[in-house]
Amino acid sequence: MLTKRHVSSLVIDNLCDRARGQNLAVACFYFDFASQEEQSPVKVLGALLKQVVSGMERVPEEITQAYEDQKQVICGRRLELASIVKMLQNTSSKKRTFICIDALDECVPENRIKLLDLLNQILRKSPGTRIFMTGRPQIQPEIGRRLAGKVTTLSITPKIDDIISYLRARLDEDTNPDAMNSSLQADILKKIPDDISEMYVEKTLRQPPQIIC
Repeated sequence: MLTKRHVSSLVIDNLCDRARGQNLAVACFYFDFASQEEQSPVKVLGALLKQVVSGMERVPEEITQAYEDQKQVICGRRLELASIVKMLQNTSSKKRTFICIDALDECVPENRIKLLDLLNQILRKSPGTRIFMTGRPQIQPEIGRRLAGKVTTLSITPKIDDIISYLRARLDEDTNPDAMNSSLQADILKKIPDDISEMYVEKTLRQPPQIIC
């Protein structure tokens, strides 16, 4: 059964496979509701920049010098957000870059708005860059506004057959098979898919999961 996180992992793995031996860069960031305070725009873009640079044969001089300059400051300090954006603009304009962001809806709203505006700045300077995001539909209008309508949206929905196949696979991996009889297995394969379907039908009236890319 595919969740947003599973879809993100599949997309990222596919892009990383394609990037091998080619002039491509792949950078990703996973938002987590439990760590919202630690996921500011400067930390998100800093993490993306680090990943893009790590795949380069040679670190650009401007980035090396910027980090050296910051180390000279008393107690050291992070690069300023504007500097990180400029570096991402420059590095992503030199090679095709894919930025993947998972669960954007779990980002603090004010940080999300700021991040989208900064990503739009990067896209303007680096039109070859592509951004893949996952999130729930309540943030879709916001993304459309902040990224100037350059958005394609795809909805994903669970299928009963997929849910059952997933459950069968997990049951087959059970390390204590003696605890499971055929009657209990049949109940699991009936009850869980039914419950998930009912829950999903209720939720889709308000917020079906979306992939935005």
